[in-house]
Amino acid sequence: MAWLIALAAIGARFIAITQPFIDNWSWRESDVAAIARNFFENGFHFAYPQIDWAGNAAGYVGTEFPILPFMVALIYKFSGAHEWIGRLETILFFAASLPIFYLLVRRIFRESVALWALFFFSLAPLNIVASRAFIPDVPSLFFSLAALYFFLRWLEDDDRWSWLIASIALSLAILTKATSAILGLPLLYLCCQRFGTSFVRQTRLWIFAAIALLPAAIWYWHARQIAKHNYPYHFFGAGGFEIMSLTWYAGIFWRVVTRSLTPLLSLLALGGVFILPRDKFGRVFHCWFGAMLAFVFFLGYGNRHPWYQLPLVPIVAVFAAVLCCEIAKRIEPRLVKGVFIAAVVILFADLAFVYARTSYRPASSDLYDVALRLREITPADSRIVAADGGDPTLFYYAHRKGWHFLEKNGIWQGPPLDSAVAIADLEKLRDRGATHLALPFRTRWWLDYYSEFAAYLKQNAEPMEVTSRFAIYRLTRSRKTNETAQ
Repeated sequence: MAWLIALAAIGARFIAITQPFIDNWSWRESDVAAIARNFFENGFHFAYPQIDWAGNAAGYVGTEFPILPFMVALIYKFSGAHEWIGRLETILFFAASLPIFYLLVRRIFRESVALWALFFFSLAPLNIVASRAFIPDVPSLFFSLAALYFFLRWLEDDDRWSWLIASIALSLAILTKATSAILGLPLLYLCCQRFGTSFVRQTRLWIFAAIALLPAAIWYWHARQIAKHNYPYHFFGAGGFEIMSLTWYAGIFWRVVTRSLTPLLSLLALGGVFILPRDKFGRVFHCWFGAMLAFVFFLGYGNRHPWYQLPLVPIVAVFAAVLCCEIAKRIEPRLVKGVFIAAVVILFADLAFVYARTSYRPASSDLYDVALRLREITPADSRIVAADGGDPTLFYYAHRKGWHFLEKNGIWQGPPLDSAVAIADLEKLRDRGATHLALPFRTRWWLDYYSEFAAYLKQNAEPMEVTSRFAIYRLTRSRKTNETAQ
């Protein structure tokens, strides 16, 4: 049964595997894809990941340990750059997480709980979307689950190889996604259950912590230096530590219990969280859940991104599985029990399909359209000013470097207050080497709303292609250049 669930889950991820990175998470995927392509084209300088929205600068940024894009870049040497390669790599990490998660739950509880948990874990909409997206969160979750499983094996069996694998897995989890450090709380719980308060005197635990944390500390210090000294001075995830309003958290809560998990899974998990297991290590998922609640609260602004809540999926899956097993155990006769199981399976699978499919929609198709046209009609060394809403999808598919518009240190600053602000920002970017301006459908209205800006473009730019879908201009020499020439 576990194999059937796993094969069905993996097969579902291959739907639309060749889809361009234009879905709801396009901007995150396009950044990772750009880093992979820049590794491939500019040399495999692992410690210096590059993005495309730094204009005429190199575009070095501080990121998590770039295992995912670097591995994809290596494959590009043999296959060329294709979206399905990045998506496939994430699917493979998801596939590897399935047996680890199943064995972890079965070791703590029993096989029936593990089967239910595997089913919920595999089909939770958030996991479906994340595990086919080119982002590092799924690899990080795989390493987190592996760290938990092998750490538990070491505590119970005193297996030195499990200890080593767990320490390396935890290190890779934190390197791949710094937020995986919250796994420290469930690991601390396991230590207390095994050693009591004497865990602080366990030398192997201190060595374990050193292996897990020192590489991450070194890497993120290096990444911070990269962001500090290189335009656009950007460190991925910076600014996420911010406590927000109750309305903000209510929005996150509603998204999680509906689109991310489905209402059914959320309700089942709510019931399961209050069933306190008697197993020695049975409350490890409660500790992980508590760590996630604190994480969402203190990184309130960062949790505007749905993938930040991905570690909730295995936690909630276990809570729901515990409740389903308790209910099934009390149902007689067998026919009624079978009806209950079938009803939960069919209803959850249907809800998962309904909520997950919304994330497949081409939300950034307008950026994709104008990007392909830019690639056709502009030279390869062009520098594009893109009114793209801060989504780098345009730069990735245009295969051009450039700036978001409006921008400050490479970061999109929103639409202009008036024409004067737009003109000033465009002048600044022209002085820095911008050659073209692109307005996709989402900002095509600027030409009607900012009349003075439109008039400025008539005098200082050449329209290359202006349609109802987008507008592309070639920028003439800047005022400063003209004055110098005169």
